[in-house]
Amino acid sequence: MTASSLPTHALPPVVPAREWAAAHAALLVEEKRLTRARDALAAKRRRMPMTPVMADYRFAGPDGEVGLLDLFAGRRQLVVYRFFFQPDVDGWPDRGCGGCSFLTDHVPHLAHVNARDTTFALVSPDDQDRIAGLKERMGWEVPWYTLLDRGPGADFSADFDVAEMFGLNVFIHDDDGRVYRTYFVNGRGVEAFTPTWSILDITPLGRQEEWEDTPDGRPRSAMYWWGRHDEYS
Repeated sequence: MTASSLPTHALPPVVPAREWAAAHAALLVEEKRLTRARDALAAKRRRMPMTPVMADYRFAGPDGEVGLLDLFAGRRQLVVYRFFFQPDVDGWPDRGCGGCSFLTDHVPHLAHVNARDTTFALVSPDDQDRIAGLKERMGWEVPWYTLLDRGPGADFSADFDVAEMFGLNVFIHDDDGRVYRTYFVNGRGVEAFTPTWSILDITPLGRQEEWEDTPDGRPRSAMYWWGRHDEYS
């Protein structure tokens, strides 16, 4: 694979090692400030109130119908991502939403998440046979449930703000099995869960997208260049 051409003037300036070290040290001060700010925000997030989940939302899994509490798989906490895999999605039934596929590619080995009493799962309206086929094609092993189109299951997406856009909802249950919603994030808020962005952000060329504050001459393109991992040229 050959590198794309780039005019010399678009590359970062060349400086002696000592000058580079000074610039790096100055940037590191700001990076550490950001880390502390991120820790402080996480502390506030842990102190968020929670609200009870009133309906018995129903889903279909590989072994039949289950409720929201079953999605916890015996653990205390649950993170649910609403994946758009349904007839109105481009490429259905062979493909899922490109953005949802991009995020799902970044789901870590879930043994690490499970070790902290937490379960991660996907939910979509499509049936389990098609879900199983897409998981096999994409090499995903994440738990994935079908949103039932009847009863409370039909209301899950609307009730948890994921009817029109992807998003992550977080739940916890008490010792009596009562489930509570504790957090929600969508849009660019999910970037923290997709480390491709973190890798690109430490490179001189960055994400190479039009909206970035990037020196002149460096490559830029429209957003949404990313998608399903088996469709890149």
